Amino acid sequence: MLEVDGLEAAYGAGAVALAGASLTVGAGELVALLGPNGAGKTTLVRCIAGLVRPRRGTLRWQGRPLTGVPPHAIVELGIAVVPEGRRLFGGLTVEENLALGAFTPRARAGACARLEAVYALFPVLRERRRQLARTLSGGQQQMVALGRALMADPRLLVLDEPSLGLAPRVVEAIFETLVAINRQGVAVLLVEQNVHLALAVAHRACILEAGRVAREGPARALADDPEVRRAYLGPLAAARP
Repeated sequence: MLEVDGLEAAYGAGAVALAGASLTVGAGELVALLGPNGAGKTTLVRCIAGLVRPRRGTLRWQGRPLTGVPPHAIVELGIAVVPEGRRLFGGLTVEENLALGAFTPRARAGACARLEAVYALFPVLRERRRQLARTLSGGQQQMVALGRALMADPRLLVLDEPSLGLAPRVVEAIFETLVAINRQGVAVLLVEQNVHLALAVAHRACILEAGRVAREGPARALADDPEVRRAYLGPLAAARP
């Protein structure tokens, strides 16, 4: 479905963020994109979303070039992004924020049914549908951000650090929901700092370092790799037989 090949991107003249990154996300896959801060993960997400234009390399969606396609058209093609920090409209209600996710013609056609599906996934949002988004807890705001993306009827869901700033119990609930969404046939590209949980739910994983994919493979194999455990899972994991 999604093909990223040799992607290079920079901010200004010298701040190189991506230096030849390549990865794929197949139909129905849940792929984790891991790596340290500053590795280029968010820039890759912004390139996929059409917010940053790469200077070299190719982006393809179902065989179609994505470079130069405007963000709203990328959503119409079936790619929805849950950005880092959620980026909700705090002065709008929960339901108004959700409705904004169905702005494309394709999404508007089934908006009512998808709204009910989002409320089924997150019952607390139905209870708080008339509450202003800024008054919600962090976990509830993340539910709204995820629900808003689902309102676009995506074939690929891209999430940038969905666990950031959330309590462990809330994070586990969000990840369980992601697995359920993926099982319904939506492909997922999960950018995440919580390496333990990301590798536990993903089919495959890629590790981005200095703007390039340094390691990739089945998530279980990477979780069991001593070098990966030492670098990303801490000393106790590295010492595990």
